Amino acid sequence: MSFTVTILGSASAKPTPGRHPSAQAVNFQEQYYLLDAGEGTQQQLFRYGINPLKLRAVFLTHLHGDHCYGVFPLLSTLGLYGRRTPLPIYAPAPFGEILKCHLHFFDSELPYAVEWHEVETTAHKLIFENRTLEVWSIPLRHRVPTSGYLLREKEPPLNVDKSAIERYGLSIAQIVAAKRGEAVTLANGEVLPNDTLTYRPYRARSYAYLTDTNFSAKAARLVEGADLLYHEATYAAAERKTARERGHSTTTDAARAALKARAGRLVIGHFSSRYKDLAPLLEEARAIFPASELAEEGRTFAIEKQPC
Repeated sequence: MSFTVTILGSASAKPTPGRHPSAQAVNFQEQYYLLDAGEGTQQQLFRYGINPLKLRAVFLTHLHGDHCYGVFPLLSTLGLYGRRTPLPIYAPAPFGEILKCHLHFFDSELPYAVEWHEVETTAHKLIFENRTLEVWSIPLRHRVPTSGYLLREKEPPLNVDKSAIERYGLSIAQIVAAKRGEAVTLANGEVLPNDTLTYRPYRARSYAYLTDTNFSAKAARLVEGADLLYHEATYAAAERKTARERGHSTTTDAARAALKARAGRLVIGHFSSRYKDLAPLLEEARAIFPASELAEEGRTFAIEKQPC
């Protein structure tokens, strides 16, 4: 089952010739979830071969333009492409008011419904789930109300050990019961505890998206154990004072967050336009958290299955 993250945009407020504003597409089991939608997001989706009709939901961290301006033309394009299923958008207030104005003046006859769900930026809570995935809000520390997101796979179904099936001669009904997590009673009355028959095929995977924010130990704790952590690193370590004043993080802040969260890997992005060469930023992060990578546009990060 696929679980990947494709970087659509990695710039901060000012786009550059090689970097678009923030946007990422998460592919989980061939359903896509859009994280932020800076200007040009729909073009980036097309550029990297992602069908926008496969979008299951949109999650906006906050209402600064470099994170949300791209959602409005995307809504129009989805209508032209013939979308019929509702599109949920999770975003802080007052996005509902902005959306209402857009729909009134530009997209009053969309062939699908756009559903806004308010995200409480001071709360850590489950905001979306389906049969296989959960999305949790993560309070962040920025100049305006902002929420990060944790996308967490639900526990994969239990597998029944083939050797146990043969050893005990389990019937189909008993195998199904074991997969539901139940104990199995044999014909002779012996009760087999479920954990002697089953195992998890792999550990549930997770992806954390933390931008824009000052360093937050609380946010790091809330995404503890994330297999992949994206953390903004707008500035180099030397610009710590500027980062703090503007509600952003440095490379070392991002690396400290990854350490605190005990993340598997770190991806840094949301780079200031002042940086033409990103290699020194990566070096700073790797000095603290070696498993660090750059959010390069078009790059896809796969979250692989790991044994329990």
